[in-house]
Amino acid sequence: MTKLYQRKGAYIPRVAAVHDMCGYGKCSLGVAIPVLSAAGVDVCPVPTALFSAHTKYPVFHMHDTTEMLTAYLDAWREEQVDLDGVYSGFLGTAEQVAVIQRLYREYPGALRIVDPVMGDGGIKYPTYTDELCEAMAGLVNDADVLTPNLTEASILTGIPYQGQDVSVEFVQKNASALLEMGAETVVIKGVVHEGEQVIRNYLASAADGGEVEEIASELLPYMLHGTGDLFASALTAAIYTGRSTREAVEFAGELVRDAMRITREQPEFEMRGVSFEPTLGKVAALLA
Repeated sequence: MTKLYQRKGAYIPRVAAVHDMCGYGKCSLGVAIPVLSAAGVDVCPVPTALFSAHTKYPVFHMHDTTEMLTAYLDAWREEQVDLDGVYSGFLGTAEQVAVIQRLYREYPGALRIVDPVMGDGGIKYPTYTDELCEAMAGLVNDADVLTPNLTEASILTGIPYQGQDVSVEFVQKNASALLEMGAETVVIKGVVHEGEQVIRNYLASAADGGEVEEIASELLPYMLHGTGDLFASALTAAIYTGRSTREAVEFAGELVRDAMRITREQPEFEMRGVSFEPTLGKVAALLA
């Protein structure tokens, strides 16, 4: 089983988390920072946008941070900040792809984990333009791990979206296309066959021949905002504790399921975002 990071003694790895920050509704940096921190990772946020609330709310305010990011990273360079990884998610503008690519150039030894947050259910998120989606494809070539759902895989590859009830052959077609675009490891999330209580994620690695491997977990009968961010953050956390990519995908799927069960007991649970906080002990246990 492929391990992308080997934990060394008491050393705490440092990872840049390139995501938006959301004031209400748990997602993005609000998930990435606590989950990675629980795994003993020093999280260095690079905020791509500031939101009053996540975009499922009918009213939200977005502040684009693109103009500040060059000076932000210039300051890091002057302070000789070092990084062991770059974990990116939601971007505010097409120009921010160049910000991530700058991090790749300046930290060539950093692990590159890309969650191409662009849409779900066959629909792009409201702030995502065609220009931004096209620019996002530029990150595929540099990704050590790429974690699209079926909608995002379609946007990146140009393969038409066919819903979530798809065959293994269709998943393989998408995974192979993404590997050919340059990704080293691909995790395609969220395959659901009608009438089944199972959600399937598929792992494919260029190093292992590119064949998809199914990793299934329990499907709960409701949808929540922020589960994709939690999945990618939990996967990243597991990788930085020295778990293999398969172990990391298994752990992420189980953590999302557990957090969703907790969320169901909260008021206005369908809007507030996934309640992951009580599961952080399970993330910390990865260090044991």
